[in-house]
Amino acid sequence: MLRMKTGAAVQKNDPKSGFTLITPDADISTARHGGRAKCLQRLIRLDMPVPATAALDFAAVRALAAGTLPDLPALLAALGGDVLVSVRPSSEDKDWGGPGAMLNIGMNDAAHARLSRSHGEAAANALYTRFIQSYAVSVERLDPDIFAEIDPAAPDAARQMLALYEAETGQRFEQDPLAQLAAVLRSMARAWEGTTARILRMSKGAPADAGLGLVVQKMVLGVGAGICGSGVIQFINPATGAREIRGRYLCKSQGRDALARAGDEAVMYLTADPRGRSVEEVLPESFADLLRYGELCRTRLREEMQIEFTIENERLFILDAVRVARSERANLRVAVALAEDGVITREEALMRIPPRALTELLHSQVDPEGPRDVIASGIAASPGAATGRIVFTAREAQSAAARDEPSILVRRETTPEDIRGMHAALGVLTQRGGITSHAAVIARGLGLPCVVGAGDIEIDMAAGTLTCADGRILRAGDTITIDGTSGEALAGAAEMLPPALDDAFATLMAWADAARDISIRANADTPQDARKALMFHAEGIGLCRTEHMFFEPGRLLAMREMIFADHADDRKAALERLLPMQRADFTELFRLMAGKPVCIRLFDPPLHEFLPHGREGLRELAEALELPLSDVTARVEAMREFNPMLGLRGVRLGLTVPEIYDMQARAIFEATIEASTGAEPVVPEIMIPLVSARREVEIVRARIEAVAAAVRVETGAAFAYRLGVMVETPRAALRAGDIAPHCAFLSFGTNDLTQMTYGLSRDDAGRFMGEYVRQGVYSEDPFHLLDEEGVGELLTLGASRGRASNPELTLSICGEHGGNPESIAFCRAAGFDYVSCSPFRVPVARLAAAQLAIAERTGKPAASA
Repeated sequence: MLRMKTGAAVQKNDPKSGFTLITPDADISTARHGGRAKCLQRLIRLDMPVPATAALDFAAVRALAAGTLPDLPALLAALGGDVLVSVRPSSEDKDWGGPGAMLNIGMNDAAHARLSRSHGEAAANALYTRFIQSYAVSVERLDPDIFAEIDPAAPDAARQMLALYEAETGQRFEQDPLAQLAAVLRSMARAWEGTTARILRMSKGAPADAGLGLVVQKMVLGVGAGICGSGVIQFINPATGAREIRGRYLCKSQGRDALARAGDEAVMYLTADPRGRSVEEVLPESFADLLRYGELCRTRLREEMQIEFTIENERLFILDAVRVARSERANLRVAVALAEDGVITREEALMRIPPRALTELLHSQVDPEGPRDVIASGIAASPGAATGRIVFTAREAQSAAARDEPSILVRRETTPEDIRGMHAALGVLTQRGGITSHAAVIARGLGLPCVVGAGDIEIDMAAGTLTCADGRILRAGDTITIDGTSGEALAGAAEMLPPALDDAFATLMAWADAARDISIRANADTPQDARKALMFHAEGIGLCRTEHMFFEPGRLLAMREMIFADHADDRKAALERLLPMQRADFTELFRLMAGKPVCIRLFDPPLHEFLPHGREGLRELAEALELPLSDVTARVEAMREFNPMLGLRGVRLGLTVPEIYDMQARAIFEATIEASTGAEPVVPEIMIPLVSARREVEIVRARIEAVAAAVRVETGAAFAYRLGVMVETPRAALRAGDIAPHCAFLSFGTNDLTQMTYGLSRDDAGRFMGEYVRQGVYSEDPFHLLDEEGVGELLTLGASRGRASNPELTLSICGEHGGNPESIAFCRAAGFDYVSCSPFRVPVARLAAAQLAIAERTGKPAASA
């Protein structure tokens, strides 16, 4: 066993020794010694029976990697001298990882002989063979498989392993305990400094120079002649957060063996169980102590901890305690419970939940403990999970919905024509596209699970087949599951967990609303979207894209008739058919929102998006319009643009085909009057899209004012409204000072503003954006996270210049960035009044806004997203 060198003096916590014995008053800190060392000190302070433990700080471990050893004889003397020890890593953040633990350091031939006499030969063999294998693999870097043919339970297993070790290394197995410990410490230190380990921990958010501490602990063997063993215990369900005792105990074992050998007959239940023996019944005092220690961890460490323990001849020892690994729904439930019990404050509970983690709670999720048969991998574009039968067209999705059959829409990529199918399907899988592609943006708005950019599949639309990377061929009607949280598609119906919109979620959101200081609205295009927005307590609608209303089957033909009309009177006639439909939409929206603000964007997309492209669709349109197919085809071709994003759309369409905006304004005003009758007055907000010049605003404003005056005269009703501009072009941001006096608000559409600032199409950027980020051209995909340096400067300039010329100007953003915590931080700093995002991102935004306000007030950072 490990022994001191002759004459070594025992000096506890001598700064020159290179280690610190962990005692209640020792100078131990997470920043210098790591989280495990600090946690062990806290357990000791709570009078838990922790074996003697010493900590090596980050500087000592760096010195180890360079070849300088601490005073090992003094260290061993501090631990009791004649003992076996273990070494475990202690990084500042446990998520940064570290080398694996090493047990039984100090085992050699002499120790084996002694333990055979005191504990039995089987126990001594188990300790020795475990150490030989660990030392060979971790220190000497031998292949783990070299011991595969040796049965560790065989009486001569240790002898066989020693012989094999000597044959592989050309040297006898190290018998000097001090040399063993030195080699283990040096190996762990150098492993931490290795390139692979450095890259891995940096990918988890660790700084490049993150330090590692090491914890050296006296072994409690757990393999004695009496009642001995090891186990782990925790007091919550890691999936749900519900209070319950979970864990395992394995007789005659060490470390975390109980978890690795779940089916072993020596496993003992923790609580009384009719199926077999339990710690509660066999060792009632130890069980009661474990319950008490768990409650101490909860109330004094203010966390739900998993406790690792060993029992040696009926005596309980606590080896370690770590935060229970848990799902996000469990994390939220735990934080709320701790706050309600007075263990932590409400503000701390809010700060413990990463905002983006809420997306897991809002949707069904694939059960992480269930089987996964992955058939495709892509980009996790919209969170949640759904199971359904494969359909390849929007029409098939609608037909399936009419039969109450769940479906998954599978496309190479989606277009505006697919929106109806996306409404009908339960999930979307596309072969192409990125995080801001059409499919991704629409799916997030609808709350649909979506995986895009699954380039390892092949879709044959003609044959109706999906070919997986492994060669499997799936056909229309086959069942698959979309996991939009992980970015995978699975064969068959996966096991699911339901959404977790329970009392704990509602409580946390109420606390968030009380803490935040910026308003959160939702992007909602339909009454269904508005209901979702209200369900998540949005404070209004910040963007209602009216063009989505025209894709309904009963309206699309009227829209196409308007497009094909040659004269203004014909366009008006077609639009008059749409007027009552639009009015009904707006009336329902206003009534649903019950006085909350509703910002309606006037018609934005190019008209050709409403026209069919395939031969079958063109033929159907020709029949409906009673026109020759050749005429319809020619007209559709003539309307195609080289770059539709920069073509005839938005306010440009409003100026060249003014009848569209006239109809929409009338529908808004008539709906305002109808919804205000017998209720709180509605004050709609009307937003002009794609503005780049002041004169555009003046012209549209004059026509809208004329429509408002006409409606007031016709109805005899008074109403108010607010007119604003959607800032999507760089020029509009730069000339905001000219535009602002003519409007009540500016809402920055960061999707198009980013596209125009970068000269990038968000639908195509996914093909190379990953390489750009990898090479450091961009730090992050600008369509995923707001580019504060470039696009952000345009927002700041637009806001400052707009407010300078109109101090009462309301400012907001309504693009996909609106739900990102980083964007909300930027908007708060820039003095914006609200952000608007898709309904399912509203809770994320509410929590992020609360955390920003709390952090500003207290200086404490929130949990990382």
